[in-house]
Amino acid sequence: MQQRSRFSFHDLKPAAGCFLHEVIAGLSRPQKEINPKYFYDARGSALFEAICTLPEYYPTRIEIELMREHGREMVHCLAPGCTIIEYGSGSGRKTRMLIEGARPAAYLAIDIAEAQLKAAAATLADAFPDVAIAAVCADYTSAFAMPQFASGTSSRRAIFFPGSTIGNFTVAEAKSFLRLARTQAGAGGAMLVGVDLKKDVAILDAAYNDSQGITAEFNLNLLARINRELDADFDVSAFRHHAFYDADLGRIEMHLVSSREQKVAVGGRVFSFRAGETIHTENSHKYSVAEFQALARDAGFAPERCWVDPANLFSVHYLSVPD
Repeated sequence: MQQRSRFSFHDLKPAAGCFLHEVIAGLSRPQKEINPKYFYDARGSALFEAICTLPEYYPTRIEIELMREHGREMVHCLAPGCTIIEYGSGSGRKTRMLIEGARPAAYLAIDIAEAQLKAAAATLADAFPDVAIAAVCADYTSAFAMPQFASGTSSRRAIFFPGSTIGNFTVAEAKSFLRLARTQAGAGGAMLVGVDLKKDVAILDAAYNDSQGITAEFNLNLLARINRELDADFDVSAFRHHAFYDADLGRIEMHLVSSREQKVAVGGRVFSFRAGETIHTENSHKYSVAEFQALARDAGFAPERCWVDPANLFSVHYLSVPD
């Protein structure tokens, strides 16, 4: 563990073999798939930050506007002196806004992208020397032991999960994940979560098929990462990005489409692709406010507040855990 003044780093990331195992398992399914958590190597993280600034990609912009407009109410709900636990900390821009208002006793950042996690958490530690800050490199979708400081600093934990990442889970997975979050928050704890809303399909299509092609590059970078880290031989140029909205399932699906019949070797296994066959790389479920609140209740949370922009594009929910 590396330490500096009021800053600590904890390496709990899955073993290297987990990446290979999950890729082989995903490519062995009838509908080939790769977990979207593997998008975020250094290049993928940089591309996602670029996506967040695109004019077509509204979620980041609207969520920040909601936090600026309603930040005092959000902070009041969390209560000063709490411990903030953030899943998927990213660049830390929204985190900084929350810490500035809430002035928590401690902040715990959890992310699987180690380099970005360290850099963002260290920057926050420099900006807020009075806040105990820890970075944990871990898969936040699975249970893990919290660093000791996080359990002893404050009696109240508040989970922060911005960016509509909750939409990457299927509805059943989202319920299981929310139950895990409820357990980590503990009795009397809370969760502040960003949730993308159902809206006109044209807006969704534009957001996931941007005119600059950055989302396509982000999607294809997954294959480049597998080549580099798992000694695979994907011909990245033989795949193309495809994103569409499935109205029946209420979600955007992202795929990589094989442009021709081909074979790909990964970890000693060979996988055949037909022309037009896809690898399913991400879901992004959209909810109505009522749908998400019902899901949160099923997971054991009590929905208390919801902030929505005037155009009904995005929402931020405050959920509490009953004592």
